[in-house]
This record gives sequence, structure tokens and C-alpha cells, in this order.
Amino acid sequence: MKPFRAFLFVLVLAAMLPCAAGAQDRLKLAVGQYGNWATSVAEVGQRGGVFRRHGLELQLLYTQGSGETQQAVLSGGADIGVAVGVMGALSAYAKGAPVRIIGAETTGASDLYWYVRADSAIRTIQDFSGHTVAYSTSGSSTQAVATAMVRQYGLKARLVATGSPVATLTQVMSGQVDVGWAAPPDGLDQLDRGEIRIVTNGNAASIFQDQTVRVLVTTAQTIAARRDVVTRFMRAYRETARWLYSDDAALQVYADWLGMSLAKARRTRDEFFPWAALDPDTIVGLDALMRDAVEMKYIAAPLGKSQLDELIALPPQ
Repeated sequence: MKPFRAFLFVLVLAAMLPCAAGAQDRLKLAVGQYGNWATSVAEVGQRGGVFRRHGLELQLLYTQGSGETQQAVLSGGADIGVAVGVMGALSAYAKGAPVRIIGAETTGASDLYWYVRADSAIRTIQDFSGHTVAYSTSGSSTQAVATAMVRQYGLKARLVATGSPVATLTQVMSGQVDVGWAAPPDGLDQLDRGEIRIVTNGNAASIFQDQTVRVLVTTAQTIAARRDVVTRFMRAYRETARWLYSDDAALQVYADWLGMSLAKARRTRDEFFPWAALDPDTIVGLDALMRDAVEMKYIAAPLGKSQLDELIALPPQ
């Protein structure tokens, strides 16, 4: 009987293994801008097995910008939004939406840049006046930065929503838009070939230089129903973000995903994204940002401490 019992034990164990392997909590993510370094953390972590080690399986949906990303979360189409403009999140919360910030996605705006065709007469940011200037979608960080540049420099430019960097490049090269926007690695090949020129980056809008500009969001309902899952998501997200800055294996995952060289992946990180830009646990500059959000009419008045305590709900490390 002992061999038979052992055989039964093996059968039971074998039957259980698929269940154990499949016991992954699923999360739907809306992610702004496919391929951008800062928005790649979830993708790299998924491909590198980090999220699976935390018992999570991610379904990633890429959007044209943070306005679409936040809407997907608030409508219930996604559990978590990656790269939502912080002013858009403030605006949604002030209007009564149950949005909650669970981490920083990008701090500073040096990764965003505005460019023109190589043959354009536009040379400086002051030359934007009288021309069309791109941003991604309404409520996005690119719209906030472009709006801030127009205000700061007293420009008479017309801001135009152009969608993703790829869609924007098409519109710039065809002459539909005078000034495009992008973030690495998008546009690096065209820059190297001399087809486009960078005119300025997001830090030209001084209000964004030392502020968190994009965040990770979910809803109050998702936190209430799936707090442990959201906490594990942020633990895996933090682990992946650190991995991207400490191990070429993570860089290789990113490079393989986008079909680029390891050297180009390293250039994208090292030239445009210092660690402080991606640190998910550091949300800075909120007081100044709220003043600017009032001036730019994203919110009617700065949020109080109790409101900020409710809005910013970073899971424990």
C-alpha cells in the first residue's frame, strides 16, 4: 500500500501545481506612451518576472497620453494608471473623482523635449510665437508643460493635441504641426540623422524643474477592495525601477522589447532620466505645483492637508 499511497500523493501534488502556478492576481494597467523609458517599468518588470514573483500578472493597455490613462482608471477600464499628469490628478480629485495617487512616475521634465524639422526657421523657444506647438492629450503633463512655457515666455503660440510621439512626428514632418513633442527613446534616430532639431526641453518651464509631474494612480474603490494587491504592485514596481538602474540585464530586457541596441537603451536612461526622475516614493513640489494649478485653472483653490492625505495614498514599502 505504501507505493500506492506515494503514487496518489504524487498525483495530488501534480494536480495542485498548475493551480499554484496560476494563482496570480491580475491587474489591468493603462500606460501612457508605449516605449517611453519612464513608462516602461511595468513592462520590464512583467517581462523580467518581477511582478510574477510578487504574485501578479499584468495586462498592459497603452494610451496616447495621460488624459486617456486617467479616464481609463476612473471609468473602471483599468485598475492602475501609469504616467498620469499630476495636475490632471489634482483637477479630477478636486471635482470629486475618487482618484488616488500611489506613487511618483516622473519628477522633473527634462525627459520631455520640443523639436522642429531640421529645415525649420524656429531656433529658440521665443520663436514658437505664431506657430503650432504640440502636446499629447488634454489633461496630460505635456499639455501642462507646454501651457506653462507659453505663460512663462509670453508666447502667442497655438497649442495642439497630437497624440503619441510617433503620431506627432508624422504631423511635424508633413508640416501639419510646427513644433512637436517627444520623450526618449522616441526621436533619437531622427536626431542622429539630422532630420529634426531639439529646441527646448520641459525644464524650460521652470515650475516643473523640481516637481513631480507624472504619477501612478488608482481609485479609492480599488484600494478598498484590493489593498494587498495594490501594495504588492508597488513593491514590484519599486523593485523593477531599482533594477533598471543597477543591472544591465534589465536594460537588455528594455532593449529587446523595443528592438534597439543596449547602447541606445543606456543612452536613453543616462542622458535623460537620472534616478531621481524615476524614484516612485518621492513626490515633491506639491505646494508650488498647486499654486501653479490654480493659476492655470486646473483647480479653483489649493487642496488642504486632509485632502492631500486622502489623495496621496502611497502603499508601505
